[in-house]
Formats: sequence, structure tokens, C-alpha cells
Amino acid sequence: MAQNDPVRIGILYSETGVTSTIGQSQLQGALLAIDEINAEGGLDGRELVAVRYDPASTPALYAELAERLIVRDHINVIFGCYMSSSRKAVIPVVEKWNKLLFYPTLYEGFEFSGNVIYTGAAPNQNSVQLADFMTSNFGARVYLIGSDYIYPYESNRIMGELVMQQPGSEMLGEHYLPLDATESHYRAIMADIRSKQPDFIFSTVVGDSTASLYRAYADAGFNPKTMPIASLTTSEAEIAQMGHDVAKGHFTAAPYFQSIESPLNARCLARLRQRFGDDCHPNLCWEAAYFQVHLFANAFRQAGTDSISELLPYLLGSEFDAPQGRVRLDPGNHHTWLYPRVGRANAQGGFTIVRQATRAVSPDPYLVTHSLGDWTAKLDTLET
Repeated sequence: MAQNDPVRIGILYSETGVTSTIGQSQLQGALLAIDEINAEGGLDGRELVAVRYDPASTPALYAELAERLIVRDHINVIFGCYMSSSRKAVIPVVEKWNKLLFYPTLYEGFEFSGNVIYTGAAPNQNSVQLADFMTSNFGARVYLIGSDYIYPYESNRIMGELVMQQPGSEMLGEHYLPLDATESHYRAIMADIRSKQPDFIFSTVVGDSTASLYRAYADAGFNPKTMPIASLTTSEAEIAQMGHDVAKGHFTAAPYFQSIESPLNARCLARLRQRFGDDCHPNLCWEAAYFQVHLFANAFRQAGTDSISELLPYLLGSEFDAPQGRVRLDPGNHHTWLYPRVGRANAQGGFTIVRQATRAVSPDPYLVTHSLGDWTAKLDTLET
């Protein structure tokens, strides 16, 4: 490759299918970062170019397209995947060819691949904080609802273990529904919830059916002030689907919310809306998809190549000022130091941040310790 040729990266985010709402926001994050990098002179004068396919929310298609990117398009680094099932479909491909996958989504943890960079939250960076917050403010009797694939099963297992450490804890129900579940699928569950009256509902529902769950809750007449839904996956994008009034009062734990008050976040959001319009919905997965491209670009400038063996020494341990704060790639486990936050959905379609870490929390994907770390700053109080 000539020294002035473009640097090509692979992009695999779902633009269609049941997880396309998040997939499109991830794509916007990656494309915005590429625009910024090229506007600053590219990678030592070389244009950064995306080779992009739509996996249509289908894990098998993710694997097929990853292989196409590597074998036919001669791509060394891929940015992509949302659901854990799609990540697990792609990992054997990048390991087989010794290429690199950047994965920008929270996930269930208990995984390491030398061919993956994990920039979403590990369980100790969202589940631990959410369990602490919900049990402290509402109680430890929980009802679990998830989509029917690997992440919800594992995430619910972790949440159950965390909640059961608290006095008076009880697991009152656990249900998994198809990714395309509608409101009618959730009505019977709402009847069971009415009879059992948990302190809170933990949702690991993803994709378009998230809106169906929250609408079924609202139709049942439940009150989020006394029995809210708590989630790791319900973001500003899903709120836009379900409606502000339906989401208001429920909780999400994430490293990033649009409402973070910092000049850097404000500038980044302004550039995003200038590029894609006012109806885009940046969220935790958008932010990770954005900053991970910058982490790659900075490492490439030092390595002078995107060969995994030469890139990783500059990538691991590197830092970047992301919209959530200054993040760092941990050289020991390929995960990222992040800033846990808990937000309450508000009437404006965003989140009011009610608690946040005072500094970045180190990733502990295997939950060797359940320490809350530096989880001390309470920024707001619950409505009464």
C-alpha cells in the first residue's frame, strides 16, 4: 500500500432489522469520527475511508460480512456489532484471520479475546451501580424481563446475584421474549407483576420491543415513582420510539447520557446534529462507537499501520477525551475505563443524571470484585 493511499476500515452496524435504531446511531458515531479525523488531515495525510455493510440485525450475516471485509476487501480493523450474539458470531472470524474488532456496546462480561477492543461497559461499570441504586432507593424485590438471547440471560444472572446480596431480596419472576415481541406479548407479564408487586423491574429487553414493554407497563397503569423499570439498554434512542411520556420516571445506568454538562459533549452533539440533522438520538452506544474510532486513529498515527501486531502496543493503554470524560484502554483486558452514571428519564426525552462516578472506573469484566469503587457523587434526589 502506498503511503498516500486511503486507510480503509470496516463498518458493521445494522441499518435495518429489529436493532436498527441503535445500529444507525452507532453508524452515525463512527461516521462523525471519520469526518473529524479527515478534517484534521486524516492519518498523517491519508484519508480514512469506511467500507460499510448492513448486517440487518442478523448474527449469521455479521459473520459473513466480517469475512467478506477481511478476505475480499482486505480490511484489517472492523468496527461493529450491537447484540452479544452478533459479537460472538464475528469473534471466530477475526481470530481466524488475526484481525481486530472494536466493539462499542455494553455487554455481559466474562469474555476476553486478544482480537477485540471492548469500549462499552462491563458489568462492574453499570450493573453493580444500578443494583446499588435501585435497592437503596426502592428495595430488593426484583422482577426480570429480557429478550431471548445470550446478553439478557447473563445480565439477569449478574443482576440477580447482586440484588440477592441485599436484605429482604427476592426474585419474583424471570421471563424472556422474542426480539420482535409486541405489547400483547407483555400483557400477561404485566398481570403477573400486578399480583407480585416487585420493588422494581429490571429490563434487558433490546431493540424495537423495548418500546412495547414500556407501553405495556404504562397501559397497565403502574407508577414509576413506586415501581420503576431499571435498565442498562434503554437509551435516548428507545425513548424516542416509545414517547417521552411513556419513558418518564424510569432509570438507566450507562457511562454516557446526552445530558452530560461539559463543553466537549456540547460541541460533539452540535457537530453530530449539523452532520445528521436534529432527529438523531445519540446514546451510550453512539458515544462508544464515536470515541473508539478516534482511539484507533491516534494509535495508527503512532504505529504507521493497521496491522494488529504493530497497532496494539500503541492502542492498549491509550487515552482519549470522550464526551463522557477521559477514557483509557486497559492493557490487561482490552476493556475501557469508563464513568458509570444512573439517569432518570425526563419529560424532554433525555435523562436527568441522579448519580455518577467521580472518576473513571476500571473495567472488571470477570467481576473479580463487586466493589463500587469511586461511586460517591449523588447529584440529585429521587422524586417523592
